[in-house]
Amino acid sequence: MTSTTQLVTGVDFAPVPSRDLERSVAFYRDTLGLPCSVHVPDRGFAEFETGNVTLSVYMPEQMGIPYATNPNPYALHVDDVAAARSTLQERGVSFEGDVFDTGVCHMAFFTDPDGNALMLHHRYAPRVVAE
Repeated sequence: MTSTTQLVTGVDFAPVPSRDLERSVAFYRDTLGLPCSVHVPDRGFAEFETGNVTLSVYMPEQMGIPYATNPNPYALHVDDVAAARSTLQERGVSFEGDVFDTGVCHMAFFTDPDGNALMLHHRYAPRVVAE
Protein backbone atom coordinates (compact mmCIF):
# COMPACT_ATOMS: atom_id res chain seq x y z
CA MET A 1 0.00 0.00 0.00
CA THR A 2 1.44 3.35 -0.99
CA SER A 3 0.84 6.64 0.81
CA THR A 4 -1.48 7.74 -2.02
CA THR A 5 -3.73 4.67 -1.84
CA GLN A 6 -7.14 5.52 -0.40
CA LEU A 7 -7.54 3.39 2.70
CA VAL A 8 -11.14 4.25 3.62
CA THR A 9 -13.65 3.83 0.81
CA GLY A 10 -17.00 4.46 2.53
CA VAL A 11 -19.10 4.39 5.66
CA ASP A 12 -20.72 1.01 6.32
CA PHE A 13 -23.07 2.12 9.11
CA ALA A 14 -23.72 4.84 11.65
CA PRO A 15 -24.07 3.57 15.24
CA VAL A 16 -27.06 4.58 17.37
CA PRO A 17 -26.83 3.50 21.04
CA SER A 18 -29.97 2.35 22.85
CA ARG A 19 -30.97 1.05 26.26
CA ASP A 20 -34.30 -0.32 24.99
CA LEU A 21 -33.96 -2.06 21.65
CA GLU A 22 -37.66 -2.75 21.08
CA ARG A 23 -38.62 0.88 21.80
CA SER A 24 -35.92 1.99 19.34
CA VAL A 25 -37.09 -0.50 16.70
CA ALA A 26 -40.62 0.88 17.00
CA PHE A 27 -39.33 4.46 16.68
CA TYR A 28 -37.03 3.96 13.68
CA ARG A 29 -39.37 1.55 11.87
CA ASP A 30 -42.84 2.86 12.73
CA THR A 31 -42.34 6.54 13.59
CA LEU A 32 -39.59 7.41 11.09
CA GLY A 33 -40.76 4.79 8.58
CA LEU A 34 -37.32 3.34 7.88
CA PRO A 35 -37.08 -0.22 6.55
CA CYS A 36 -35.66 -2.61 9.14
CA SER A 37 -33.12 -4.84 7.38
CA VAL A 38 -31.81 -6.69 10.45
CA HIS A 39 -33.39 -7.30 13.86
CA VAL A 40 -31.52 -9.58 16.25
CA PRO A 41 -32.95 -8.96 19.73
CA ASP A 42 -30.88 -11.67 21.45
CA ARG A 43 -27.68 -10.02 20.17
CA GLY A 44 -28.96 -6.51 20.97
CA PHE A 45 -29.06 -4.78 17.59
CA ALA A 46 -31.20 -3.81 14.63
CA GLU A 47 -30.39 -2.03 11.38
CA PHE A 48 -32.42 0.50 9.40
CA GLU A 49 -31.87 1.60 5.82
CA THR A 50 -31.90 5.30 4.91
CA GLY A 51 -30.98 4.93 1.26
CA ASN A 52 -27.27 5.66 1.56
CA VAL A 53 -26.20 4.83 5.14
CA THR A 54 -27.43 2.10 7.48
CA LEU A 55 -28.37 3.19 11.00
CA SER A 56 -27.26 0.44 13.35
CA VAL A 57 -29.19 0.61 16.61
CA TYR A 58 -27.37 -1.39 19.25
CA MET A 59 -27.20 -1.94 22.99
CA PRO A 60 -23.61 -0.98 23.86
CA GLU A 61 -23.68 -2.31 27.42
CA GLN A 62 -24.60 -5.75 26.07
CA MET A 63 -21.34 -5.56 24.08
CA GLY A 64 -19.22 -4.38 27.01
CA ILE A 65 -19.16 -0.74 25.84
CA PRO A 66 -20.26 2.11 28.14
CA TYR A 67 -23.61 3.63 27.17
CA ALA A 68 -23.68 7.27 26.05
CA THR A 69 -26.13 9.05 23.78
CA ASN A 70 -24.94 10.67 20.56
CA PRO A 71 -25.20 14.47 21.01
CA ASN A 72 -24.29 15.23 17.38
CA PRO A 73 -27.25 14.84 15.04
CA TYR A 74 -27.36 12.55 12.06
CA ALA A 75 -28.81 14.55 9.17
CA LEU A 76 -31.72 12.56 7.76
CA HIS A 77 -32.48 13.69 4.21
CA VAL A 78 -36.08 14.61 3.38
CA ASP A 79 -37.54 16.40 0.38
CA ASP A 80 -39.48 18.91 2.51
CA VAL A 81 -38.38 19.58 6.10
CA ALA A 82 -41.57 21.39 7.13
CA ALA A 83 -43.84 18.65 5.79
CA ALA A 84 -41.75 15.85 7.31
CA ARG A 85 -41.63 17.71 10.62
CA SER A 86 -45.42 18.06 10.61
CA THR A 87 -45.86 14.34 9.91
CA LEU A 88 -43.48 13.38 12.72
CA GLN A 89 -45.15 15.78 15.13
CA GLU A 90 -48.45 14.02 14.36
CA ARG A 91 -46.66 10.80 15.32
CA GLY A 92 -45.60 12.25 18.67
CA VAL A 93 -42.09 13.54 17.93
CA SER A 94 -41.08 16.78 19.69
CA PHE A 95 -38.75 19.20 17.93
CA GLU A 96 -36.27 21.67 19.37
CA GLY A 97 -37.01 25.15 18.03
CA ASP A 98 -38.31 26.12 14.60
CA VAL A 99 -37.08 24.94 11.20
CA PHE A 100 -33.60 26.42 10.81
CA ASP A 101 -32.59 27.95 7.46
CA THR A 102 -28.81 28.19 6.96
CA GLY A 103 -29.05 29.90 3.57
CA VAL A 104 -28.32 26.63 1.75
CA CYS A 105 -30.43 24.10 3.66
CA HIS A 106 -33.34 23.63 6.04
CA MET A 107 -32.93 21.67 9.28
CA ALA A 108 -35.24 20.58 12.10
CA PHE A 109 -33.73 19.08 15.27
CA PHE A 110 -35.18 16.29 17.45
CA THR A 111 -34.07 13.23 19.41
CA ASP A 112 -34.93 9.55 19.42
CA PRO A 113 -36.43 7.95 22.56
CA ASP A 114 -32.93 7.41 24.01
CA GLY A 115 -31.97 11.07 23.52
CA ASN A 116 -29.72 10.57 20.46
CA ALA A 117 -29.65 13.73 18.35
CA LEU A 118 -31.23 13.64 14.88
CA MET A 119 -32.25 16.25 12.33
CA LEU A 120 -34.39 16.43 9.26
CA HIS A 121 -32.30 18.00 6.50
CA HIS A 122 -32.84 19.30 2.99
CA ARG A 123 -30.22 21.14 0.93
CA TYR A 124 -31.95 23.55 -1.47
CA ALA A 125 -28.88 25.36 -2.84
CA PRO A 126 -26.16 23.74 -4.95
CA ARG A 127 -23.20 22.31 -3.09
CA VAL A 128 -20.02 24.34 -3.65
CA VAL A 129 -16.98 22.08 -3.56
CA ALA A 130 -13.64 23.57 -2.53
CA GLU A 131 -10.87 22.94 -5.02
